Amino acid sequence: MSDYENAIVINGLTKKYDGFTLDNVSFSVPKGSIMGFIGQNGAGKTTTIKALLNVIRPDSGTIEMLGMDNSTHELEIKEHIAAVFDEIPFHESFTADMLSVMFGGMYSTWDEKTYNAYLERFGLPRKKKLGKFSKGMKMKLQIATALSHGARLLIMDEATTGLDPVVRNEILDIFREYLQDDENSILMSSHITSDLEKIADCVTFIDKGKILLTGYKDEILDSHGVIKCTKDDFAKLAREDYVSARINDFGAEAMVSDRAEAKRRYPGMMIEKTTLEEIMLFYVNRDKKEWA
Repeated sequence: MSDYENAIVINGLTKKYDGFTLDNVSFSVPKGSIMGFIGQNGAGKTTTIKALLNVIRPDSGTIEMLGMDNSTHELEIKEHIAAVFDEIPFHESFTADMLSVMFGGMYSTWDEKTYNAYLERFGLPRKKKLGKFSKGMKMKLQIATALSHGARLLIMDEATTGLDPVVRNEILDIFREYLQDDENSILMSSHITSDLEKIADCVTFIDKGKILLTGYKDEILDSHGVIKCTKDDFAKLAREDYVSARINDFGAEAMVSDRAEAKRRYPGMMIEKTTLEEIMLFYVNRDKKEWA
């Protein structure tokens, strides 16, 4: 199973709903990396993840996970992956100990010793009902179960949403440890771009069901930039040279996707480095010439 290059390969994934279409989505997650899957709520992240997990069947397209087709090898793949969701999928009357028994029956590779070590590390009670857990405790418990059966691929759907920064950092540290084994990979969907800026190797932007950008995070950050200028200088920019522009009383900011080319074309203008959050904002507003 270790002779594949990409933990996930999605090709031409399409799913039509009334009022929303996941439109010809293609991207891959290199093995040993963490891919940040970024987009607004409703952009298509969860629909894509549901297709990965075979919760929904796509209208067209193919998905490979861990080198196998996800429809013909669904059971084998599910032995080696783990999913963590925004909301805990376990019944509120369960306890951490009960989950260990349940997962021990589900996975031949379940490791109770590893699970108990995570419970201790996270300070999670074993006999307390999950209904009494805080959101942060529930998330840590999901991660403890996800990492205790030797999963080679973690799929996270908005898993750090609503958590305080201390808990989020603790969880990001766990992911860094997990990725020290280069057979392991993570797909992490989030609209909290600051988390992904800290930890992701690659990023994929989705908006309105379409992939806008996918690639190595550092390359995307290096190639993009923001021109900050007066309104008069902004008027000199050709529309095809920027993604979109934010105009206010003090001047203009325009996102460029090729910073080197923009410097060559507009040598007198200041072009600043940017962030994933800014890139997302400017791309989401790309259909407007200007936005405030």
